[in-house]
Amino acid sequence: MYVPKHFEEHRPEELHRVIREHPLGILILNSANGLDANHIPFELNEENGQAVLLAHVARANPLWREAKDGDEAFVIFRAANAYISPNWYPSKHQFHKQVPTWNYQAVHVQGKINIRDDEKFVRAVVARLTRTNETRSGQERPWKMTDSSKDYIDQMINAVVGIEIKIEKIVGKWKLSQNKEGLDRSTAASELQKRGDTLTSSAMLATLKPSA
Repeated sequence: MYVPKHFEEHRPEELHRVIREHPLGILILNSANGLDANHIPFELNEENGQAVLLAHVARANPLWREAKDGDEAFVIFRAANAYISPNWYPSKHQFHKQVPTWNYQAVHVQGKINIRDDEKFVRAVVARLTRTNETRSGQERPWKMTDSSKDYIDQMINAVVGIEIKIEKIVGKWKLSQNKEGLDRSTAASELQKRGDTLTSSAMLATLKPSA
């Protein structure tokens, strides 16, 4: 990924936040059958200083048979993103030297994949993913695995295979108009806010803060 210096994001806490808040990643593998991409929700786990992505795929998905333990894996996560019109920059109306662009936040993760076809691991991953996302959904009574019969859950667990990716490299790109003047950035963010895109607007405004 091409990352100009003013768009670099190095803070681990910010990179991990994006993964946690936008967990649907694109897992890319290069197997004997060529490049393959799968859209998978991940759980980020951090233990003993090692960040790991946990997930599962359907047993019917050929991914887990084609991938070998230790194969290179590439996962893409994306957060805020929006089209930016030149008309939203005050300087455009003064100097007429702005062009359209697209702002976004992206995190690229590289690491080695391990296929975990063991019931205990899969059950733990499913439980973690369920707990995290049911809590995030804001329900008064989040769904739990015990809400269904043991036989049914056992059947569902048997129908999936676990995946573990130990993160070896993580790169973040926050392309949020940092190469523009402050007034242009804040005005463009306000225009997005008016259009209901609070996520991208807030991300852009955060880059204006001295602590960012």
